[in-house]
Amino acid sequence: MTRSLPLALACLGLLGLSACSNPERTARYLIDPPAGEQVPNRLGSAELKDVSLPEYASGQEVAFQTEDGAVRSNPRNVWADNPQRAFTQALARAISDASGATVIGEPWPLAEPPQRRLEVRVEKALAQANGTYRLSGRYFVSDEGSGGANHARSFDIAVPLGGTGAAASAAAASRAIALLARQIATLSGPGRTIATTAPADPFALDPLF
Repeated sequence: MTRSLPLALACLGLLGLSACSNPERTARYLIDPPAGEQVPNRLGSAELKDVSLPEYASGQEVAFQTEDGAVRSNPRNVWADNPQRAFTQALARAISDASGATVIGEPWPLAEPPQRRLEVRVEKALAQANGTYRLSGRYFVSDEGSGGANHARSFDIAVPLGGTGAAASAAAASRAIALLARQIATLSGPGRTIATTAPADPFALDPLF
């Protein structure tokens, strides 16, 4: 009896640990932008750098804002993939699908170099307490060719959550990325365009001679 009691307690402890670590209690959510209207191809081929995300959005848990303004998360609701990788790959695919451009996340895998390079810096990516998912920040398109157009533009996208919980947040995030993809594909949004100027060739002959 005395020896069996510790063994029984140990078994109960193992059963409790097993229940707590049950993988079915953890929900994993995908980033999967829906297809939308087609837009003209203004990018050609472009390498997308890893998207820069706020710290709360780059963590594995799905973050959300509560009425007191705090950003919170639940370890039972996590992203199915690394958020930065998932955001980058989903955005590249969404831009390509929407416009026909060849947009690929870094590193560039093709022998022919890309015509442009694309960088996205996200400042906010959050399911807000007011019932909307907010995606805001800036994007940059660089063209190193002489006379090429470089773009520095901002985006501020708000999508209704349409529900509560991590599933609604993930669905809204996917829709927001689809909208951002179309904005980048059309090079639209507040900002400016800067033309690339070719550097002077130090080996060029003086025109006077």
